[in-house]
Amino acid sequence: MDVKFNYEDNGPSPFGHIYRPVAKVSLTSLSVNKSIDVWMVVDTGADYTIVPQHISKKLRISLERECYKDITFGVGGNQVIYFLKNKITAKIGNLERKIPLAFFDNNEVPALLGRLGFLETFDTEFLKSHTVVFKS
Repeated sequence: MDVKFNYEDNGPSPFGHIYRPVAKVSLTSLSVNKSIDVWMVVDTGADYTIVPQHISKKLRISLERECYKDITFGVGGNQVIYFLKNKITAKIGNLERKIPLAFFDNNEVPALLGRLGFLETFDTEFLKSHTVVFKS
């Protein structure tokens, strides 16, 4: 079954109205029976799925013990990130995957649904009606 999300309306800009493809992703903690929903930007330019640091606390993940520290490079320069050592369960609608996940070193950057091990496991369509569709 296909899972669809409407783009987020980010309002006007000097170049026109901005609509951003987003998806609600449910992440399940590795240590406790708890899931949280995170709205992520569907980012085909992001190598990794990366969420803000505060999500690690909600999932009861220790960045020091359960992750390893690295640096990622992007449009805004480089940034420290923490790669979770074990894959985590993620769901988009009824589509479930075990995915690699990383955490930003801060809470300033939005959650990004990246390609490696997650976005690339779906056939994904970006429709001109401002809808993103995930197909298994």
